[in-house]
Amino acid sequence: MPRNFKEELLFTAVMAGLMVLVMAGYNIALTDGFSQHFVREVLTGYPLALLVAAICDLGIIGPSVKAIFFKFILNDYMKKKQIRIALTISCMMVVGMVTLMSLFGMIVTQNFGGNFLLTYLHTWIFNLFMALPLQLIVVGPVARAILGFVQKKTTPVTENVESEPVED
Repeated sequence: MPRNFKEELLFTAVMAGLMVLVMAGYNIALTDGFSQHFVREVLTGYPLALLVAAICDLGIIGPSVKAIFFKFILNDYMKKKQIRIALTISCMMVVGMVTLMSLFGMIVTQNFGGNFLLTYLHTWIFNLFMALPLQLIVVGPVARAILGFVQKKTTPVTENVESEPVED
């Protein structure tokens, strides 16, 4: 878990960066297939989608999920292992981010279909089925490993050195 704002930014950059890249490719493949312009389409939409995802994560979904989790969901069982907390927050984050980013994707691509609500529900379900395993199995562990590596490098080493008498 990030311990400060700098670590939160790094964690969000890795998490959102990887999730947006894969999910953009997934959604383009679903709508257009793997055409010769696939990579270009993914990379063209990536910067705006990443910016929106970062804003949603840091400004809307992240604070909301953490407030709800720490006020209503956290219990003694979860406190026994840090991974339980991380996985629960990750699942809640995925649901929130899929909710907002599915809407963003529909607006950007102007994919409203015949019935906006049914198109959104279809998009949301398909994105959730991809995003949840992607987050839990691939992106989450990668982001936590990178954060852990950075935390180990920046944490000062404290040694229990016994003081020895100084000989003159």
